[in-house]
Formats: sequence, structure tokens, C-alpha cells
Amino acid sequence: MATYNPNDLSTRELHPLLLGAVGPRPIAFASTIDAAGNVNLSPYSFFNVFSANPPVVIFSPARRVRDNTTKHTLQNCHETRECVINIVNHAIVHQMSLSSTEYAEGVNEFVKAGLTEAPSQIVQPPRVAESPVQLECKVKEIVELGNEGGAGNLIICEVVMIHVHDEVLDEAGKIDQHKIDQVARMGGNWYSRARDGMFEIPKPLAVQAIGFDALPDDISNSSVLTGNDLAQLAGVSAIPVNNQEEQNVPENVKTLNLHDRHTAAKRQIEQGNVEGAWHILQTR
Repeated sequence: MATYNPNDLSTRELHPLLLGAVGPRPIAFASTIDAAGNVNLSPYSFFNVFSANPPVVIFSPARRVRDNTTKHTLQNCHETRECVINIVNHAIVHQMSLSSTEYAEGVNEFVKAGLTEAPSQIVQPPRVAESPVQLECKVKEIVELGNEGGAGNLIICEVVMIHVHDEVLDEAGKIDQHKIDQVARMGGNWYSRARDGMFEIPKPLAVQAIGFDALPDDISNSSVLTGNDLAQLAGVSAIPVNNQEEQNVPENVKTLNLHDRHTAAKRQIEQGNVEGAWHILQTR
């Protein structure tokens, strides 16, 4: 058995041990707004519900290990004392992952991730319309756990309004655990789909993803490609240069109509070949 004293490890060594051991962890997809009205959207897996009376959830944006800076979410919660926790299901998991790209301050991750802002009833930050459950929250307290990179900041939130999509409710009006189709974080690039098991999504943080707003209209308005499909296409740092032969693109692509071309691209995405999907979509 390997045994570790946390005091003997760097944060970069300790962090993956903790995240690999404690999981799967629910995801707080937090939408916030700053004092100037700029919207921010970002996911956090240090999250759970801790009380029903009063209804309290807690999530923790950690200080960045590389430079000890804080996240926009934390700054916004200090400024406005409000947030919305949007629950993540499998239908939006790739869009959620895309939103974790570290865009510059003021960039709206709703736009980059192709998600829809829905007005909240009590708080200022918008809800993620595609999320199956949205929790409007008032920030009760923020507890700083340390001053060094990797230190968490517990944002203790009281839930003041709950929104649940009808499609995830059963006949008794309760949330159906199969219909909600939740996902959770594990270590590394791994996620867990509650009803099906583990899957992997490469982290988008290493690149500045182009985002949904850079997708051509005929792609972003596709009747075939889902939000998850589009998020993977939007997760590249640049649209690949077309090279049909290298990507094993079917020879008949040029003869396909738009619907069939999108269907062929979708198959490539499902096989993990996003670059090949891009080449199919670009072939004319």
C-alpha cells in the first residue's frame, strides 16, 4: 500500500490523489454576474447539498495552482452575493466542459458553449435553460480555506427558487433518476454517467477553444448535430485545414446533401474523430 503525508507532497501531486480517490462528484454549473452586469458560467466539482431546512448547497472555486489567482465566479459572488447552480446531465456535458475554457474576463461562456440564458425570478444571474434543474441562490457566506494555490473557497448558498424541467419528472411529480441522466466528475479526464458508467472528455483548458459563436451557421443550426456534438466541434483551437485523405473521409462526401453530410460528421464525432468530422463538414 502506498502511503502519503500531505505535508510531503506538492499541491500538483496531492490534487490528483484527492480527486482520483473522492468521486464521482456532482457538478455545480454556476452562473454568476459581476457588478457591471457581465455574465459568467463555469463548472465546479467541489459541490453538494448540505441542508434542506433551510435549503443550502455549497460549492468551492479553488485558487489556481499555477499562479494563485482566483476564479471570476468567486469574484462575482463576492460582488453580487448571488448565483444559479445549474445541474448537469449527459445532454449538456460537452457544453459544460467547453465552458471551463479560461476565456478572458467579460467573455460570456453562455455564448461560447452554445447555451441559452433564461431569466431568473429572484436573483440577477441567468439560468441555463438546457439544464434539467436550476437552483437560484443567495450567497450566505464565503469561507476562505487558505491563501495559496489550490486552496478552496466555500461558497455557502441558500436556495431561494428551484426550477425543474417537466421532462425529468415522473407521474408523481418527483425527479426520475433515469430521466434526469446526471453526470459527475472523477479523476483526470474521467466522468461518470449515473445510469451507464464511466466516460472520458479531454480537458479544454490547454487551448483557447473557438466556441459556438465561431461555428458556421449551417453547422450551428444543424437539425442533426446535438449540443454535445457542436460543443466538440467548437472545442478546437482552430478549424482544421481540410485534408480529406488523411482523415479517412468517405469518398462520396461531395455527393451528400447537407443532412447526410451532417449525419456522416456525427458518426465521426461519436468515434472520437472530431477533426475528421470537421473535414466532412468542410468538403463541398
